[in-house]
Amino acid sequence: MCAPVIPGLNSDEIPQIIKSAAQAGASGAAFTIVRLNGSIAEIFKDWIYKTYPDRAEKVLNLIAQCHDGKLNDSRWGKRMSGDGKVAESIQRLFKISLNKYMAGRSMRPYNFSHFSPANGKQLNLF
Repeated sequence: MCAPVIPGLNSDEIPQIIKSAAQAGASGAAFTIVRLNGSIAEIFKDWIYKTYPDRAEKVLNLIAQCHDGKLNDSRWGKRMSGDGKVAESIQRLFKISLNKYMAGRSMRPYNFSHFSPANGKQLNLF
C-alpha cells in the first residue's frame, strides 16, 4: 500500500516503492492520496511549514487540487483517489509503475487455514 501519497512531497517515490515491493514478492499494490480531515489539516499545515517551508504552499495547493479545492474531501469514490489533473497524473504514474514492475502478477488464493481460531470453531453470530 502506497499511502498516503502527498503530491509534491512523496509522489515521486511511487515507482521506487512499487519496484521494492515487487522485488520483495508483492503481487499487487494500491494507493491513497492524502486528505486532511478536521484538525489534521491544521496539524499538517504547522508541520509542513516548519519542515519544508520552501515548498509548503506548493504541497498544500497540490493537495487542494486533488480534492475539489479543499484539503479534505469526503465524497464517496473521490476521497481516497482524488480528482483533477494532479490526481490523474499520480494515478498514471502508479499504473505505469505497476505495469513496469508487477506486470503479469496476480494475487495468490487466500489460505484460510492460517486464520483458524486457536480455540476451535468460530461462534455463530445468530
